[in-house]
Amino acid sequence: MDENISAIKKILLMVIGSLSLGFGIIGIFLPVLPTTPFLLLALACYLRSNKKLYNFILTNKHLGPYVKDYVSGNGIPMKMKRRAIFILWLTIGFSAVFIVKDILVRIILLIIASMVSFYIWTRKSPEDIPRGK
Repeated sequence: MDENISAIKKILLMVIGSLSLGFGIIGIFLPVLPTTPFLLLALACYLRSNKKLYNFILTNKHLGPYVKDYVSGNGIPMKMKRRAIFILWLTIGFSAVFIVKDILVRIILLIIASMVSFYIWTRKSPEDIPRGK
């Protein structure tokens, strides 16, 4: 029974990881879709289900740069932080102003955007790490 659950869990993680990888790749070309969070989710799923795909993302010349610093413990580059927060506020702001009519939902969107912005901004950056002389 445990083997069946483990196999199902592994398949589910592969599916979620692959969908996330697909969204991450699309995000490279569509600036409103965040690339790095989707790639990090794919890495987390593949870490528990398929090490070859995990390594593929990290070593890929197009995908690796989005996640290498974060995975290696070096944080998120300042340029990526600014871009992510800008796109987050652009999309949430557009939704809150033009799409969502309910004031409570607008407030929730703004709270979520604030919390995510705070989280991203407070992650360390490679620029914060002292380099040896």
